[in-house]
Formats: sequence, structure tokens, C-alpha cells
Amino acid sequence: MNQHYYTPRPDTPHDIRTHRVRVRGLDLCFRTDSGVFSKGGLDEGTRILIENLPPLTGRVLDMGCGWGGLGIPMALLNPQASFLLTDINERAAGLARENAKANGAGNVQVVTGDGFAAMEGFFQYILSNPPIRAGKAFLYPLFEEALKRLEPGGSLFLVIRKQQGADSALKFLSGLSEARYIAKKKGYRILRCDPLQGEEGQTP
Repeated sequence: MNQHYYTPRPDTPHDIRTHRVRVRGLDLCFRTDSGVFSKGGLDEGTRILIENLPPLTGRVLDMGCGWGGLGIPMALLNPQASFLLTDINERAAGLARENAKANGAGNVQVVTGDGFAAMEGFFQYILSNPPIRAGKAFLYPLFEEALKRLEPGGSLFLVIRKQQGADSALKFLSGLSEARYIAKKKGYRILRCDPLQGEEGQTP
């Protein structure tokens, strides 16, 4: 069976690997596995997103967290914030829990679920390296819902490769928010989206 890393319950044989990662002055150790995104270590897009995020406060969501390569470093860099990591892939979410504990990220909670189904409330920041292969029909409604889940003054941050539709995503998000690129590197685009006045914090 052809499975993607956003398969809820991957049944591919396990291939546990350990990776040492240095990012923004942090020396971290992560366990990855087959059937999850970027099992070979921290992917370039996530690294570039981490390098370009501002200080974070309040409640932060890492949407589609994988094994925790984005949310865990940001939680350690922003101990005053509380981080919720979520992924539809149960194997990935399990790894994220292990990796958060192993790296001392005590301000991290991990849940398993499809999109926003497993969570309630609003967030000051939502971060994501989205599963582009899932397609626009899946991703664009998710982006729209993310904007509705932001607290007043909150922001959505995304990393998308130019060749995988970054400009199309920017155009779509510009119709719903103040959307702009805040960084461009190695073919990746970092998008920051701030809800239009009166749009944030809507009741889900």
C-alpha cells in the first residue's frame, strides 16, 4: 500500500534512527522512524523557518508537527510560551512526545488528530511546514481555519517551496489576511499571515 507521511496509522516497518541537530545555538537529539516526514533528520525548510521566526509568547500551535523538528526547538527557545504539537500520523506524534521529553521541552503537549479536530481554543501563533503533497483542496481550508483560530494580534507562519506552490499560497492567503514573505532562501519561502482587522478570534 502506498502511504504518505500524513497517513494516520502507517504500517511500514520501523526504522528508528537517532539524529543530532544543531539549530539556533541548540544542540538537540531526535529519534525518527519510517512512515514519518523527514526521517533523515531536520529538513531544510523547517530549519529556515526556525531561523526566521520571531520571539513567541502565549499559546503556540505546531500544526503537522511530525517528530517535533519545528515545535521542540521553538519551545526551548521560548520557554515562556506553551506549545501544542499536533499530527494526524500517530507514529509521528508518538515520536514528538518522546523527543520533547528527551530534550527537556517541558512546555510541550502533543496530541494526535486531523487538522483542528483534536484541539479547542485559540493561539497567539500557529506554525507549520505543511504537507504540500496533500494538495490545495486539503491545505487551503486548513490555512483558512488556522487564521480563524488566531487570537487578536496573532500570526500564522508557513514554509513552502517556491516550486511547490508558495506563490499560489501567498495569493490565496492574501485574500484572507495580510500575507507576505518574510524570508526567501534556497528555494523556500517563509510566509507570515496576520488576519485582517476583525477576522481573528472567530468562534470555530
